[in-house]
Amino acid sequence: MKNKFSLTIKIKRLRVHQDQDIALPQYMTPQSSGMDIRAAIETHYTIGPGEIFMVPTGFAMAIPVGFEVQIRPRSGLAAKYGIGLINSPGTIDADYRGEIMIPLINLSKKPFNLHRGDRIAQMIVQKVYQAKFNLVETLEETDRNTGGFGHTGI
Repeated sequence: MKNKFSLTIKIKRLRVHQDQDIALPQYMTPQSSGMDIRAAIETHYTIGPGEIFMVPTGFAMAIPVGFEVQIRPRSGLAAKYGIGLINSPGTIDADYRGEIMIPLINLSKKPFNLHRGDRIAQMIVQKVYQAKFNLVETLEETDRNTGGFGHTGI
């Protein structure tokens, strides 16, 4: 079944001759919500325990106004190797035109070997709204009201 909701995003390879072997972001299954992003590193890099490594992707985008792209961890990397994103989810705004960089963090106790072309994160396209605030003296009460941070128990 074809998804009737689609959006075209302009994407640009930044190192055209060097990164032809790196696949651009792509959906890995027909109903995926996230596109996998690959590492455009020279060969390989070992991310030490607790280390943060800014991974280049080799591309930039022109996201349409009214949308954002969120960068999220890949569940397999997180569950199997302790590899996540230091700012998850990361937000890419519609007016950003620089290279998409992925800030991986190794939360495990073992080094992690990252290779050229490895799938490192997911990219989700989202509609966004810019809010306006209306300063008021009081807010309507709810059943929850100010309950937060575990107020419903474990």
